[in-house]
Amino acid sequence: MKNKVETINRIIEWLIYMVGYALILVFISFIFKKTVYIDPSFYGIWGLLAAIIIYGLNKTIKPLLVWLTLPITALTLGIFYPFINVIILKITSLILGNHFNINGIVMSFIVAILISFMNLMLDEVIIKPLLRGDK
Repeated sequence: MKNKVETINRIIEWLIYMVGYALILVFISFIFKKTVYIDPSFYGIWGLLAAIIIYGLNKTIKPLLVWLTLPITALTLGIFYPFINVIILKITSLILGNHFNINGIVMSFIVAILISFMNLMLDEVIIKPLLRGDK
């Protein structure tokens, strides 16, 4: 019985994270309309799907990309690391086709940094206190 409750809690926690990250992606697409496009049809489901795909890519492909680009990242003193996030966003764009698009390199780099920062803030300021029950 305890394992079922823990599993349900993990699923709910994961869903909270995905909805939060989807909201960040939708917000970024409103700010940077020429760089990030998320199809507004189906009430934001494409933003949620993009967040789930990005989550999956971050868990599977990103560690390999980090390992492969470690020499370049070391030579650039870490400046190359956000480009890995741009690559993840580009792969998501390829998967979702016309429903999620990332345009340009320089602005994509800035957007990737902003998404990472907003995800960190969402996690530390809203989600973790909410899950811990802080008031």
